[in-house]
Amino acid sequence: MRTNVSFPSAGITIAGHLYTPDGEAGGPRPAIVVGHPGSGVKEQTAGLYARRLADQGFVTLAFDAAYQGESGGEPRGLEDPAQRVEDIKAAVSFLTTREEVDADRIGALGICASGGYALTATASDHRVKAVGTVSAVDIARQFREGADGTQDPAVFQTMLDAAAASRTAEARGEGVPAFPLFPGTAEEAYAAGGEHGAEGFEYYRTPRAEHPRAARSFTWSSVDRMAFFDGFRFVGLIAPRPLLLIVGREAVTSWMSVEAFQNARGPKELHWVDGASHVDLYDKEPYVGPAVAKLTDFFRTHLAGTR
Repeated sequence: MRTNVSFPSAGITIAGHLYTPDGEAGGPRPAIVVGHPGSGVKEQTAGLYARRLADQGFVTLAFDAAYQGESGGEPRGLEDPAQRVEDIKAAVSFLTTREEVDADRIGALGICASGGYALTATASDHRVKAVGTVSAVDIARQFREGADGTQDPAVFQTMLDAAAASRTAEARGEGVPAFPLFPGTAEEAYAAGGEHGAEGFEYYRTPRAEHPRAARSFTWSSVDRMAFFDGFRFVGLIAPRPLLLIVGREAVTSWMSVEAFQNARGPKELHWVDGASHVDLYDKEPYVGPAVAKLTDFFRTHLAGTR
């Protein structure tokens, strides 16, 4: 069953979907907070994983990040890493208030950008007892270094120039400048970002998964907020709580999950899904099914006592 819910995060109202399993529970259940990719909304891959995990007996919560989707916050389209981490902690707080949830058995799942955010949130919030990721990305690192880690540093410096000019324009009352996340066509997406860019375009900008509330642009002021964020910096603080990183064997972003795994102190597991790209794990059943099965086993083991 899906219920529309809302909760506060640093004074901003967050909109979420709470999924509860069918049938009698016999007591409070374990729960999982599910975060969406950068530019995504709760109705897309986060909702898919939340629903599938609810089918396995977990209470799950998918939600829109502050400034995006149905959640509150101005300016619209702001991607603020600090706020995104706070949103995950606020979601945990919300779950602790629900009678159907066992507050001592809460986990977190981050997909794409929320993978980096979930690692940071878990590192500093001991209420999260286990954390999993799918196609984990530190979005700030992706902006700084590129999806494959080989971007010319000058690219990000140019973006920081634009961010600085944007703040000046906003201070002068000229509005809140933003930049598009996707080009106009699949061909342009491929030219700009190769196969990874084309896959993102297909997911977000075609009937496959597009949603009217998904962000199509970010404010330029998002960029300088990303400059000093590092989603993997404190992954060592997650231990002794368990970490599972699920990554597609063909994902151009896989190096980020590998790095997070190497820096984690354990217990930890890096689980490869053969044949899958980064975006394949968002919604393609040949890959989502095995990922959900792995996550189910992981959370059942580490959120002990699942009914």
